[in-house]
Amino acid sequence: MWQPSSFYPDPAVQILHPSFTKYRVFSAAIERLATGLRWAEGPVWFGDARHLLVSDIPNNRILKWEEETGVVSVFRRPSNFANGNTRDRQGRLVTCEHGGRRVTRTEHDGTITVLMDRFEGKRLNSPNDVVVKSDGTIWFTDPPFGLLGDYEGARAEQELPQSLYRLDPTTRQATVLDDAVAGPNGLAFSPDERVLYVVESRASPRNILAYDVTGDGTRITGRRVLINAGPGTPDGFRLDEDGNLWCGWGMGTPELDGVMVFSAEGEPIGRIQLPERCANLCFGGPKRNRLFMAAGQSVYVLYVNTRGAP
Repeated sequence: MWQPSSFYPDPAVQILHPSFTKYRVFSAAIERLATGLRWAEGPVWFGDARHLLVSDIPNNRILKWEEETGVVSVFRRPSNFANGNTRDRQGRLVTCEHGGRRVTRTEHDGTITVLMDRFEGKRLNSPNDVVVKSDGTIWFTDPPFGLLGDYEGARAEQELPQSLYRLDPTTRQATVLDDAVAGPNGLAFSPDERVLYVVESRASPRNILAYDVTGDGTRITGRRVLINAGPGTPDGFRLDEDGNLWCGWGMGTPELDGVMVFSAEGEPIGRIQLPERCANLCFGGPKRNRLFMAAGQSVYVLYVNTRGAP
């Protein structure tokens, strides 16, 4: 059973390289905000509303944690087995839905707009994770994980290759960026948006890939393996303002479960040990210096001495 650290620094925040020392806040410990979920995923911070949303995929709901009160409530049920979430440049919620096999946007009045559910007349698989570029385009991964059973979606036949997509929400024009990633999962841009990182979660071993984004922002080139995960399982991740990758990690063992932090060169520099495998994370709080971690049945948070990339 998880217990908070009784002293500082929290021994669960581990320095693997001297460069990580400056990111650890000496008197900050890991806190657990909520538990009792079945599989926590897709955390997204709403700074203007001071709350966090997180998907609980098997329970077919999105939960809300309020910073002011600490209250956890249901934001949406059913959620169509929502997985990854982010916000667009107008502050609207963008969600990947396993059950709907679609990417949706929640408008400011609460209505839901379907942004994409098909490509070339065929149904998407089960959109997994999503990011929005500064030009407003939506980039997402579409593995078949939600089609494999009825626990996190609905069992169905796969109609399209598992792919990485770019969607222009204005024209609704979608482009396949790469359809040769084994289990495309989490994705994120470097702070300058010149590099796109994508988790290849069904490779052996699993990898985090890096691509160069073309000058016009419409394509990717130069695919390469940045991080070989070895026995670990990377899932969702985000970058800080210095370009470090903070990655959900684990394989069900104390030595692996939690968060791994890598430099922009792919060198492991830090680790946050959790009692559960971390699926995804995001930066939040007024200064973007709180790391919210969706891990197994719980949601954890840690103050860090950096800010999430804006």
